[in-house]
Amino acid sequence: MKSQSEAGSAQNTFAGTWTLMAQNLLSKLSNEQGANITKVALWAAESIAADGVVHLFGTGHSRIPIEEMFPRYGSFPGFNPMAELSMTFHTQVVGSNGQRQAMFIERVEGFAEQILKNWNFKPQDILIIFSVGGQTAVPIEMAMGARARGIKVIAVTSIAQNKFGVPPHSTGTTLSDNADLVIDLMVPVGDALVSIPGLETPVGPGSTITAIAIVNEIKVQVADYLIKHGITPQVLTSSAVVGKEESKRLFDAAYAEHARRVSTRLTGAIDHTGGEGKG
Repeated sequence: MKSQSEAGSAQNTFAGTWTLMAQNLLSKLSNEQGANITKVALWAAESIAADGVVHLFGTGHSRIPIEEMFPRYGSFPGFNPMAELSMTFHTQVVGSNGQRQAMFIERVEGFAEQILKNWNFKPQDILIIFSVGGQTAVPIEMAMGARARGIKVIAVTSIAQNKFGVPPHSTGTTLSDNADLVIDLMVPVGDALVSIPGLETPVGPGSTITAIAIVNEIKVQVADYLIKHGITPQVLTSSAVVGKEESKRLFDAAYAEHARRVSTRLTGAIDHTGGEGKG
C-alpha cells in the first residue's frame, strides 16, 4: 500500500511544469525580443518627454497588461490604458455581459473606428496594441486607424498565432501586418503550454506572463530615460515605502498629470494653445 506522501507525489507529476516552461519563455523573450522591447521603450520615453501619451489597447484578457502599465504601484503617468468594457468585462462569463457577446464584438469590423473617433492623437503619441492571436477585427483596425492618423503602432502579439491559418479579416491581414514594430509574445498557437497525457487539449497559457514582463521592462527603461533627461516621474508608491503623506502626494500628482495629458486627447477637448481639438 502506498504511503500518503507517495500518493501525493504521484498525483503531482506535473507540479512545477508550467513554472519551468514560463521561466524558459521569459528567457527566450529576453534573448530574442529584448532589442525590440528596448526600441519601444525608447519611443515611449521620447513620447512622454515630449508631452506625448503612450496609449495602450487590448481586448479580452489583453486588458491585463494595459492595467499593469498604469495605474498601479510602481507606475507613473504618460501611459493611457484604453479598455472597452464591452470586450474586457469577463467575470460574469454567461448571461448579461457574457463572454459570447464580448467575443462577438471584438470580431465586428468597423467598431474600432467608433472607438478611435473619441481620440485626438498628437504627433508625438504612440499606440501599443496587445492581442495574443492578432486576428480579430478590433485590434487590427485600431492599428490601421492609428497609423492613418499618423502615429506609430507597436503590436505585442504571438507571431505564430498571427501566421496560423487564413486571416479572417476582410483585408486578409493580421495585427502584425499593420504595425511599425512587433514584439513577439513567444507563445505557441493556442497559447497553452502544458500537454497532459489523456487530455486532448493543452492547459496553462503563457502569454500573460510574457506580456507583463514586456510592460514592466518598458516601464523601467522609460523611467531610467526620463531621470537621465531631468524629468522626475510621479510614481504611484505605497505608504509603506514613502510614508502616508508622500504616498498621497504622489497619487494626487500622478492622477492630475494623467488627467492633464489625456484630457487634451479627447475629441473636442481644449488644447494648451486655446484651440479646440479636431474631431
